[in-house]
Amino acid sequence: MLVALYNRTFVEEDIPTLQHIVQKLELHKIQLVFYKEFYERLSPHITLKETPRFFTGKKDLPRHTDMLFSLGGDGTLLDTVYFVGDTNIPLIGVNLGRLGFLAAIPEDEVDIAILSLVRGSYTLEKRTLLHLDSSIPLFDDAPFALNEFTLHRKDSSSMIKIHTYLNGEFLNTYWADGLIVATPTGSTGYSLSCNGPVVFPQTSSFVITPVAPHNLNTRPIVVPDDNVISFEIEGRAEQFLCTLDARTESITSQVQLAVKKEHFTISLVRPDEHNFLKTIRQKLYWGIDRRN
Repeated sequence: MLVALYNRTFVEEDIPTLQHIVQKLELHKIQLVFYKEFYERLSPHITLKETPRFFTGKKDLPRHTDMLFSLGGDGTLLDTVYFVGDTNIPLIGVNLGRLGFLAAIPEDEVDIAILSLVRGSYTLEKRTLLHLDSSIPLFDDAPFALNEFTLHRKDSSSMIKIHTYLNGEFLNTYWADGLIVATPTGSTGYSLSCNGPVVFPQTSSFVITPVAPHNLNTRPIVVPDDNVISFEIEGRAEQFLCTLDARTESITSQVQLAVKKEHFTISLVRPDEHNFLKTIRQKLYWGIDRRN
């Protein structure tokens, strides 16, 4: 088994956990390929039995990698989505951050998770991605997102107007600070903080959520994911922000944008002890009440 390891930053308190993960993987005779910058930072603190392999990005990540470990928070796992793209390499997230909704494996369950991988007692959850089409090149060779696509005001405190269409038919003009189009996976992220609904990962839908709308009757809406959602932007400023997950580009109102369902999916590894309901209960305190 070949396992890739990725981390973008860690603090001193994380070192024992990282050492333990590497030791456990080697104990099970799993071959390791490290993100090169991560290895350079971690190498003074670990001793390996075998010389490791390295990758620096999506182009040199071995295609026959069996699994990619994301060691950090949810932002770290979103980085790995860019690396794996359409390769079908499964992702597993070990939470060294705060919330850890996508990186759902806590530090104290690492041994159980690794044993589950070795035994094959896990499931692969297929997660839908968003694809962005634009009239100018944006986001290099990775115009896709696992969580959300957003439009935002940039250089002005004034609201912007976002004319939104479903398959070419007018839906609404949003007077707001911005607009979010979230996947089911992203429904528990930025969209949720703007009062969007929680959507189960297996749901074939997108959530359109306004950011600070100036209309009391403007609410999030759930639409089928076979729709193409397109936009026209108006505002006093010349520049606006367009994002895919944590990546950002500046655009003008002349840029034509549309999002749709990506033709490939991402696989998230879930040990048998974990599921979506358990995660929302633990992370979002869903249904937790002192009176129960």
